[in-house]
Amino acid sequence: MLYWALIFLVVGLVAGLLGASGIAAIAGQISWVLFVIGIILLVIHLVSGRKPPSP
Repeated sequence: MLYWALIFLVVGLVAGLLGASGIAAIAGQISWVLFVIGIILLVIHLVSGRKPPSP
């Protein structure tokens, strides 16, 4: 998830440098949403953790 957020961030930066502000804004929003979802999933994973096996 974070990999795709990074990809869209790079696409947004390149589009911004080339003057395509609409595409840059959309790619920036997509990367932000994917980043937030990735962080939420990471926190859920860390909180749930591995539980010791029951005897």
